[in-house]
Amino acid sequence: MTGMTEQPVTPGPPRLRTARLEIVPGTAALGRAEMGDRARFAALLGAEVPDSWPPPENDETTMAFFTEYVEKHPEDVGWAAWYILLVGEDNRKTAIGNCGFTARPDDTGTVETGYSVLPEHQRRGYAPEAVAALVDWAFGHPSVTRVIAHTFPALRQSIRV
Repeated sequence: MTGMTEQPVTPGPPRLRTARLEIVPGTAALGRAEMGDRARFAALLGAEVPDSWPPPENDETTMAFFTEYVEKHPEDVGWAAWYILLVGEDNRKTAIGNCGFTARPDDTGTVETGYSVLPEHQRRGYAPEAVAALVDWAFGHPSVTRVIAHTFPALRQSIRV
């Protein structure tokens, strides 16, 4: 149908909102678009995707891992990658990073989280804001008893998150 624009449709958990951010659960369609079709990726997110995308530590291997995970386990959308969008005063959205979990909770109720923000958006409190929303979302599931994160010793800002 001409004149129609693709709407950002996300099965699974809803987008999370914070004071400044919208956090979008990663689907297989988003992951595939992120790896090979920037225009479609932006359309699915409903956001501008800067030329500096992807954020640090989010290489093709990582993108493929999360995409394959939600392709094999579509019921686990929410337990993989999420995309961090900065919402401007005019409601325009810009992709500034990603965060998420490595998988659904294990037998002990533990989930591992990770996060990365584009360098030009670092040191503004976006990662702690996004991770707090994710942790709240995770603890909204009775099976989650613990959230952990790992980082490299040299990444002091990440340690503070």
